[in-house]
Amino acid sequence: MSSSEFYDTAQALENYIRFCQEIGIEELPSGGTEIAGAEKKNGVVLLSDQEGSESLSCQTLSEIREELGDCTRCRLCETRRSIVFGEGNPKARLVFVGEGPGRDEDIQGRPFVGRAGQLLTKIIGAMKLERKDVYICNVVKCRPPGNRNPEPDEVESCEPFLAKQLESINPEVIVCLGSVATGLMLKLKNFKMAQLRGTFHQYGNSRLMITYHPAALLRNPSLKKPVWEDMKLVMKELGISISG
Repeated sequence: MSSSEFYDTAQALENYIRFCQEIGIEELPSGGTEIAGAEKKNGVVLLSDQEGSESLSCQTLSEIREELGDCTRCRLCETRRSIVFGEGNPKARLVFVGEGPGRDEDIQGRPFVGRAGQLLTKIIGAMKLERKDVYICNVVKCRPPGNRNPEPDEVESCEPFLAKQLESINPEVIVCLGSVATGLMLKLKNFKMAQLRGTFHQYGNSRLMITYHPAALLRNPSLKKPVWEDMKLVMKELGISISG
């Protein structure tokens, strides 16, 4: 069964369950079939509008991208060339979240492909992974003019799509690259990166690691050592053996 057929079947099942609930039917015969998240009692499956429905309603990355469309939700659409949605493994155990596309990303329509992206690729390689193993995205999907930080209203417009991406992937670990992603994910305004990095935080079901943006490492190479210390903690969390 293809992914689209599976989704259509799951959607049909969810609609059927909701219809039964609306007309007052509280139990369905199980017929020997187990439904994830449902409680079975005396040969029947008890309907639930919690875990089962949530898993059925979770969007795929392609559906989220389709919902985003040719986005005009904020003023960044006026100057962008490309919407840079994100790329990588849709079921990645590890997700990197940056702040926004730069010039090279805007041209190519891919995240982290400029100088900072090349450095991130090297970091991923040092972690014994490849870009295809992880997922890479940004807080905002369009390039802020002059590579400035995105404004609060621009972040607010894009936040629902980032949240849906992370819900769809459901990674074990998320790495926030820089202050913009950190502030959004931890809902903080005034903070110092040095005080937050080096330890795990929590975001939904995922462990959240704060570290410096690769662009900051290009400006200040002394930050490479603390970033690598952070990545070694991520490797340990993922069960990747550490050497060096």
